Amino acid sequence: MPPPVPHPALPPTPSQTVGPYYGTALPFPGGGDLVPPAHPGALTLHGHVYDGEGAPVPDALLEFWQAAPDGSLAGAPGSLRRDGESFTGFARVPTCRDGHYALHTLLPGGAPYLALCVLARGLDHHLFTRVYVTDPPGDPLLAALPPERRATLRARAEPGQRNTYRFDVKLQGEGETVFLDWQDNRQDNRQDRDHT
Repeated sequence: MPPPVPHPALPPTPSQTVGPYYGTALPFPGGGDLVPPAHPGALTLHGHVYDGEGAPVPDALLEFWQAAPDGSLAGAPGSLRRDGESFTGFARVPTCRDGHYALHTLLPGGAPYLALCVLARGLDHHLFTRVYVTDPPGDPLLAALPPERRATLRARAEPGQRNTYRFDVKLQGEGETVFLDWQDNRQDNRQDRDHT
């Protein structure tokens, strides 16, 4: 029997794209209610997710994290189980057929924005961005962007609707939302600890 022939090194395979399955498995009841809609300080944040052609994305999933109005980041234990009273600091909302989403929250304190993670079909990795409901002076991210790019991170007050803001996510093309690079150094930190 001849000796085995060595195989050339195979290149790494690309990341799997996010499938449409998560839109049916990951949402949970009350996922868009960081506070109950009837809360006296509640505001509604809503909008659409659009692809590079400007078509709505009907099966995206959006996750929001934010500070409480007092600036605390603790959130509520068991954020996936809403009690109808507590501010949780976390929301997970799917888009519907026309790409629309909505959530009810409070204005964040401390950090002047809501952190947003977008998952959608065709993406190799989820995307991170921010939603600014107010216009904070001296914010380093906003200050680093040209005005037309800065506008993609700002929610707009809806005329004639009390405490209602619109924030559309554009995945590509003209008016594309500014997305942030996220580098997870936890693995590097674990490796560093293992070598000490």
